[in-house]
Amino acid sequence: MTGLISSASATTTASWLASAVEQALAGDEVAFARIVDAYHRDLVRVAYVVAGDQGLAEDAAQAAWSIAWRKLGTLRDPERLRPWLVAIAANEARKLVQGRHRRRVAEIRVRAPDDPAGDPSAEIDHLDLLDALHHLKPEDRRLLALRYVGGLDANEIGTLVGMSPSGVRGHLSRLVARLRKELRDG
Repeated sequence: MTGLISSASATTTASWLASAVEQALAGDEVAFARIVDAYHRDLVRVAYVVAGDQGLAEDAAQAAWSIAWRKLGTLRDPERLRPWLVAIAANEARKLVQGRHRRRVAEIRVRAPDDPAGDPSAEIDHLDLLDALHHLKPEDRRLLALRYVGGLDANEIGTLVGMSPSGVRGHLSRLVARLRKELRDG
């Protein structure tokens, strides 16, 4: 029974998506707003991994939406909308990072002493990961973001970045090994 529900849900999602894309192509701004509402958080999350900065991630997502609106007609398969959007956001974040030559400052949120959320030192691992990611090239962060935040597979990433699927897998494997080593040694 679960298979039927998820299959029906996938069919409904694909149908909604195709309809929204078709309406947006016809100039329906409300349909495009529904697409933005459905995928904006994904774009910001991917852009954040690439940029390492929340402000840049938001800027990259906004730029991605502008590009997506202008180039929606180039999307051949509405079912590929999410990977297409995520790739645009990752590319925009990479461009923003390359265009900025400034030192990144990691923000540490200070909680009130009676905050039940726990010990602020719990964010240390998160900060270590952000620091390790910051040492990577923006192109490498883009690959990691597309795979682990965007959920794209090696075939999809390869198509987007011009690499073979095996090249993507090998590069990702080396990047993950480098991050693990840096986090262990750091």
